[in-house]
Parts: sequence; structure tokens; C-alpha cells
Amino acid sequence: MPVPPTAPHSGATPRGRRRSRALGFAALAVSLLMAVPTAQTAFGEEARDGQEIQAVPGGGDLGPNVHVFDPSTPGIQGKVDEIFRKQESAQFGLDRHALLFKPGTYDDINAQIGFYTSIAGLGLHPNDTTFNGDVTVDAGWFDGNATQNFWRSAENLTLNPVNGTNRWAVSQAAPFRRMHVKGGLNLAPDGYGWASGGYIADSKIDGEVGPYSQQQWYTRDSSVGGWTNGVWNMTFSGVEGAPANSFPEPPYTTLDTTPISREKPFLYLDGDDYKVFVPQKRENARGVSWADGTPPGESIPLDQFYVVKEGADAATINAAVEQGLHLLFTPGVYHVDETITIDRPDTVALGIGLATIIPDNGVTAIKVGDVDGVKLAGLLVDAGPVNSETLIEVGPQGASADHAANPTSLQDVFVRIGGAGPGKATTSIVVNSDDVIIDHTWVWRADHGEGWGWETNRADYGVRVNGDDVLATGLFVEHFNKYDVEWYGERGRTIFFQNEKAYDAPNQEAIQNGDTKGYAAYRVDDSVEQHEGWGMGSYCYYNVDPTIVQEHGFKAPVKPGVKFHHLIVVSLGGNGQFEHVINDIGAPTSGTETVPSQVVNFP
Repeated sequence: MPVPPTAPHSGATPRGRRRSRALGFAALAVSLLMAVPTAQTAFGEEARDGQEIQAVPGGGDLGPNVHVFDPSTPGIQGKVDEIFRKQESAQFGLDRHALLFKPGTYDDINAQIGFYTSIAGLGLHPNDTTFNGDVTVDAGWFDGNATQNFWRSAENLTLNPVNGTNRWAVSQAAPFRRMHVKGGLNLAPDGYGWASGGYIADSKIDGEVGPYSQQQWYTRDSSVGGWTNGVWNMTFSGVEGAPANSFPEPPYTTLDTTPISREKPFLYLDGDDYKVFVPQKRENARGVSWADGTPPGESIPLDQFYVVKEGADAATINAAVEQGLHLLFTPGVYHVDETITIDRPDTVALGIGLATIIPDNGVTAIKVGDVDGVKLAGLLVDAGPVNSETLIEVGPQGASADHAANPTSLQDVFVRIGGAGPGKATTSIVVNSDDVIIDHTWVWRADHGEGWGWETNRADYGVRVNGDDVLATGLFVEHFNKYDVEWYGERGRTIFFQNEKAYDAPNQEAIQNGDTKGYAAYRVDDSVEQHEGWGMGSYCYYNVDPTIVQEHGFKAPVKPGVKFHHLIVVSLGGNGQFEHVINDIGAPTSGTETVPSQVVNFP
């Protein structure tokens, strides 16, 4: 087994209220009244901001950055290799690509996946599209260090790996969803260099999964043939074949089921027609959703989507939603000078190929109303140079409707502040609505690239949750100037949390929080009565001033209903120290070795 890594990757108003379920009937009535037809051109011309605009057409082609293959397509390997050569090290580039494979069998293929590249099968079932070959991520571009292998994805394919094991050496924002690997899965780079954690969901790996040098990992609602080891924090929920709960030695946190989940919508072909499949919500899920065939859900024809292509503006996007269309963002970079507003229940806003939205002039990129069942998925929001108060808002301040039967979900929705250039935002994601599912998000204030520095890409808060009954499965939030996560809503739950405090703090004074040394990575407000978390870690690497002391990684009220299972803090190479794990509880980190300090349960 490789030696655990000793250095890291480079990696609105709180309400604290408790909801009355009686509001559910009112919310249902509002939902029914707000329902509108979804058709290709819906209502024809309509007035918007005092101007007549032409109805936005639904459907159409998928644009130049979507590459569609079938088994008879000539030169598949050459085309895949060409895109990889462009994207292998283009960490902050502007190109975006989706590689889509029609149902069938593809022989002798090795699809290497670089930055801003998504690969997916176009079947309704993962076994509809089979590679006798591999879908590979390695770290040759970065001298065998996989800690910056971000922003890519693989979905809806079956793999027969050439040597029996597929390599997927990634870190944050690189989901592996709805995949069937007829062999093993290696999550470490060739040579077992550093790797910094990732995410698997709704996937079946027949053989053994080897994380090796992976520092942390979250696997949800899947099936594995075995799991070999763990470094700091390996968390599983609803995973058949997962190792037994054994934290901290080995560091496995295992939940038999996932309390609530809904798989990510995906594009597929029904004959010659593109559709988007939207899976239904599952409760107490275990194993893949597709084990017995097509899971319950809804198929939506592409002509009920506005197919967003580069050059589209926010006014047109909003007009499409208003007239009843869903949104399919094709691979590209989209500047918006007004907020994309989604106030219609059950709207799907799906990005492919790491579609990227940049708010101009300090606007909020996306706002979702306090309505049922909105699905945001597959989007990267990149902060602009003018400070935005928020980048994504789910529900308005004071939202109170009951969405338990049909929650809004955010899946593979990523936020970046700096790195690709100067960017600022006060709070990245604010969740005001109740019952929201946050399923795999990486909210990142940059610590490398362009346009970063303690004040250059200032971003005080990462995720703020005001809504009740919000569930986060796979919450990655890093490097914010103050609190990375703040939770004010009741009955919140987080399964797996990965955090690093901001590397670039210039001194102790810069992070001082009144009488407290530093801001906690994850703070539950004192007003909260019930909250629970499993498999959660915070790491510090204060390389600008290694003498900085962080009082604790976590802060929460000491109440019977507030519980944490398997918390960990780590000082990376002794660059900065934690005095405690949560509140004033837990042993300190100390010295120059990368040694974790654990608290098994709180309180």
C-alpha cells in the first residue's frame, strides 16, 4: 500500500425557523396553478420587459462541441485522442466537449478524459453502450500528481477494461455516475502519486475498487466487488459490498442506505430522437437504480428543451423558461448580464460537457423559486470580476413551502471563484428552500491559476443553508476567507464533507474571528435543535504563515439533536495546526507530520 500523502492538492439572512407541514397543501395549490404547458414554442410571441419577443424554439441540434459516435463511425480513437491532447492540461481553458456514444459495442478503445470533457453513453441503460476498452484519467500531465484532475465526468457506460482494471485518477468535480465496470477500478494515478478525493454514484463495479493514495472518497447507491484501503476518510451510503463501518482504523464510514436520493437527469436516444430521462426520488436507497432495468422516472423529448449554445444570452434563456421550456446547456462558456431565473416547478436545467456560466456586473448567476422539483445538474458557475453577493440561490429569503414529496436538487453543480481569472462573490450558494438535495458539489475558492490571492478572489462564505430538511450527499467546499459552510435550517444532514481551509491567509490576524482563532470549516448555528453529519473532514495547509492556529474544524451547539459521526481534522505537513476537532473537543494536531486527529462521535 502506498504511503499516505504528506502534502495537499493545490487545490441570505439566516432564519433558523421550523416549518409547519400545514404549508404543504398551500404549496401544492400554488404548484398546480403555476404549471404551464411544455411544447416546442409554447405561447408564441409574448411581452417581456415591455418588449415583444419571438417565441424561443425547442429542440434542434446539439452544437459543434458535442461529438456523437456510433460503432461504425470511422476514426473514433483518433478523434478522442485529438480532444484529449487539447484538454489534457487545459485546466483553465475555454474549450468544452461532450463525447456521446450511441448504443452498441465499441472495440479496442481507450478514451482518455481531460479537462472540461464529459463522456457518456446514449442508452437508457448503462449496458446499452459497451466499451471493450477503457475510460481513463491519469496524471502524466502533472508529473503523476492527480490532485488537480478536476472538471470532467463519465456516465452511463459499460466497460470491459483491457487489463481487467480501469483507471480513474481524479480529485474534485469529476463524477463517475451510472457506470458499469466489468472488472476493477483504480482511483490512483500510475505510480500512486497524490490524489485528493472524488465521487461515485449509481455505479456497479464488479471487481475491487482500489483508492490507494486517495485521501478521501464518497460512494453512493452503488455496488462494488470490494474496497482495498483508505487514507483519511472513505464514506459509503447505500453501497452493496461496502466495507464495514470501522472508523478510524481503517477510516470507513458506512451507512446501509441513503435516506433520500434522486439520480441525475441524463440525455439518451430513443430511436433517432433525443430525450432527457429524469429519475424519480428514492428513499432509503441501496444499490444502483437500474439493477432491474429502467428505473422509474420521466422521459422528456428534446423539443421541450431550449438547447442553449454559446452566444445565447440570459434574456433568451429566461424567455425560454417563462414560455415552458426546460434548458439543455451544450458545452460552452456563457456570460450572463442578468440572473437566470427558474420559477416553474419541475424545470430541468441540465448542462453537458461542463457548461460554464459566468455572471457579469455582479449579478447572481442562477435563482430558483420556492417551487417543487427543479433539477439543476451538470453546471459550473464561474464568478466574474465584479463581486456577486451570491452566485446560486435556491428559494427566496423566507421560503417556507413544503417540498418533501418533490424536492429541488443540485447535482454536479460546481462553483469556482478565481483560477480562470479574477472572480469575487460574498456567498457562493444560498439554500433557502426546504427539502433540497445537494448531491455532489465542489464549491472552490481558487488557490492556484490566475486571479487568486487573499483579497484578489475574496469570497467570505461557501455554502449557507437556511432551509429545513436539506440533505447534502457529497459536499466539497474549500478555501473560503471565513466560513466554508454555515447551517441555519433545522434537521439538516450531510453525508461526507471534504474541506481545506484557505491556504493563502497572510497571518493569524487575517483569519481571527473575534476571540476565536479562525472560522470553522462547518458551522451549525446555535439556534439549531437538530442536525446530523457522517464522514466529515477538514484540513489545513497554511503555507504562507505556517504558525497559524485554527481553533477547530467544526462548530456546533451542544444539544441532544445535534450529532456528528466520524469527524477528522488534519494538519498537512505541519503547515498550521488545529487545536480541536469540534468546539473545544478533540486532540490537537501537532508537529510537522501529516497525522489526523479524530473524534468518533459528537457530542
